[in-house]
Amino acid sequence: MKLKGIFLLVVSIFIMDAVAIPPLPPVGKRWVRNEQFSDEFNGNCLDLTKWYDYHPNWKGREPGIFLASQVNVADGYMTIRGGKLEKDTVIGSRTFNIACGAVVSRTTDAWFGYYECKFKAAKTTMSTTFWLSSRSHFDGPADCKDSYGLELDIQECIGREGDFKGKWFAKGMHANSHFWYRDCEKKNNDLRAKEVKFETEEFCSDAFNTYGGWWKDESTASFYFNNSEAKAMEFYSDIKQKSFDQKMGLNMVSETYPFPWIELPNDEELADPEKNICYYDWVRSYVLVDVDDSNKDANVDTSVKLYNEQVNLSEDLRELTSSNNLEIPITYMANQDREIYLELRNDNNKVVAKGHFTAYAGYANLLHQLELKRKPKAGNYTLVASMKPVGGANNTNISTDKRIELKIQ
Repeated sequence: MKLKGIFLLVVSIFIMDAVAIPPLPPVGKRWVRNEQFSDEFNGNCLDLTKWYDYHPNWKGREPGIFLASQVNVADGYMTIRGGKLEKDTVIGSRTFNIACGAVVSRTTDAWFGYYECKFKAAKTTMSTTFWLSSRSHFDGPADCKDSYGLELDIQECIGREGDFKGKWFAKGMHANSHFWYRDCEKKNNDLRAKEVKFETEEFCSDAFNTYGGWWKDESTASFYFNNSEAKAMEFYSDIKQKSFDQKMGLNMVSETYPFPWIELPNDEELADPEKNICYYDWVRSYVLVDVDDSNKDANVDTSVKLYNEQVNLSEDLRELTSSNNLEIPITYMANQDREIYLELRNDNNKVVAKGHFTAYAGYANLLHQLELKRKPKAGNYTLVASMKPVGGANNTNISTDKRIELKIQ
């Protein structure tokens, strides 16, 4: 049973620092970095243990061809450069004359999680994109040798407008999903959910933006533009109810779009290094794990400082339970394993209860039970949370203490 005493929490609203972080995880979970699909591009060459510098089973959309020569890593960026070929390249019945580029994950193990990328589009009509896709077809739901493939486009854009229908692709964020269905008659169908859009007045080539997609389950995803409020998508489900049920690979691609929907880049802009390059600052991927899962087997690169480390206390109301425990809603961000210390102080600043727990690396959302030896008397209290290095209650705090004022009635 619950006791009558209620903690009234009076909390100043905490404003998160304006940095790229995943969405708030569900209670009891935390986001941890998925190294397979993450890269800060801080070296002097592409990490070929993670990425192909071409697409393993797609040459490109005619007349644009993917060439490894167009991909480069330097000065903290991965870049893809567009260009005009000196002479046409003919492959079968297709003719290519524009150099494009693709950086594609070597594995196709991407599963439910959060995927985000910070990039600036080239100032041409070539695409700058960030998306997930399968690289093969899977058995379909009908007993007729039907099949399907999957594609989740987190962001597709171009860098400028023009006199063509698809000029709106130059601004904002455009997220799509495709259920590529080969039916019983062997006809290929592009079956889509309703597009998610974020509209802006600025071109995608004006500045760097962060584009994020949370692939939640087989049926839904949510999208984020520069840490905005989420916009949700329900995947196409008429053929297969839970359609996005297969793992995919990750792609960062610059290609040509179908003419005349979007016009082809002209020779002048393809020759201009101020226009023909798209810049990828980083790509980051996260998976959800339990807050008390040490995740020691994940081989996470702790040298990457993803967060401004901090611990925060919620303004939600909580009640004392019959076991005299205070249930405390906590979120924290930690670049490596830390410890969080809690103290409940009375109006004389005397500590009447305290505790601590290990805060494993990541972005976590949890309810912590602070044990109280006895039911506190009515009055005013302060709850203080501190983040410290592992094993050191007396060490310097990692971040500023967080406090909430409590009134016990």
